[in-house]
Parts: sequence; C-alpha cells; structure tokens
Amino acid sequence: MKAFGYIRVSGKGQIEGDGFRRQEAEIEAYAKAHRIEVVHVYREEGISGTADEAHRPAFQAMVEAILRNGVRTIIVEGLDRLAREYRIQETLLVYLASKGIELIAARTGENVTEAVLADPMRKALVQIQGVFAELEKGLLVKKLRVAREQKREVTGKCEGRKSVSEAAPEVLAEVRRLRRTKPGQKQLSYAKIAERLNSEGRLNLNGKAFTATGIQMMIFRLKAK
Repeated sequence: MKAFGYIRVSGKGQIEGDGFRRQEAEIEAYAKAHRIEVVHVYREEGISGTADEAHRPAFQAMVEAILRNGVRTIIVEGLDRLAREYRIQETLLVYLASKGIELIAARTGENVTEAVLADPMRKALVQIQGVFAELEKGLLVKKLRVAREQKREVTGKCEGRKSVSEAAPEVLAEVRRLRRTKPGQKQLSYAKIAERLNSEGRLNLNGKAFTATGIQMMIFRLKAK
C-alpha cells in the first residue's frame, strides 16, 4: 500500500527545531511496521492548527495529488498535527472521508476515517458534503456548457483540444526549422528532432517529452493542411 505523509508546524521555532523531524520519524516508523510505502511527505510550514483546508497550501496540493494519482491514504503523527481545534479537525476529517481518503494517526495507529464512518452522525455529515460536492460539480458543468455554446455561436469554434499551432506556435516553428534541409545536407530524423527539443527543455502538449512518433504526427498534420 502507498500513502502520503502530512506534517505541520505553526511557528518559526518549530520549523527550525525538530518538529518536522519528529513527525516524519513517527510516520516512517508506522509505515515500516505496516509495510506501507510513503511516496511523499507534505510539509505545512508556519500554518496554525486552527486554519481550515482553504488556508493550507500543502494540504490542498496533497489532496489534488491524491485525486490525480490513486494514492488514497494519508498518515499524520497525530490528530493535533492535522488540527488543534476540534471544529477544524472535524471539518478536515469529513472533507477527506467525503473524497474516499483514509487518514491514519501514526501515534495511536487509529484509522481515523473508519472511526468517522462508524459514527452515524459523522457519516451523515460525510454524505451531505458529498451531495453538495456533486451539486457544485453539476452546476459548474452546466455553466461551462452554456459558456461553450455561447462562444460557439460567436466564433464558430469552442470545444476540442488546441492544436500545436494554437498552443505552442514556437515549437511548431522550431520543428519546421529543424526539418528543413540545405543542399547536400541530410534531413534530421524524427527521433533526432525529438531529441533536440527535449535537450532544450521543451515539452509536448501533454507536458511530457517529445517522441519520434509525436514529431512524425506533427509533421503529417502540417502537410495535411
């Protein structure tokens, strides 16, 4: 099983002291004992235990990563590291449970999410938050659909992925330049062009390295226009 670690300190003295080291050691010890791989530890620096999720940048980044990459477990040293104020603890716990994310307190070994879902009242809060999240998503989808339809009426185009010429015209110009040949000069292969672009730190529209196949498709589309 894989998990993320979450550690938080509120003051500068704790940042410079052993607060982070102690919490991380507790998390690693628990993970090792239970054969859990901690793939990353998110550090919340100088954030009060009374701050909610909207004011915790590391917490937000962690949840975003969880929803994107499939890790479904968070380990904290103890609930006081998640939040000191009970009201904030409950808010964060319900928020995590509503997204199917498990929280484990390393100090006690408790699966806190299971405890939340075992309590009928707290489980109801989780379900209510899930309903509102789904409603919010539905309203957003509707809003975006209306906006797309309005834009299509005005411009005749809206949906669909942007082409390379629209999203990265400078990359397209570079590919054209590299593919161009001079008399007596051998044309660069697709693989060589991809290698040159990657060496310059450029990325394709998916945010990944260029490949020979990707360059070939780009040139094919250019010729088809």
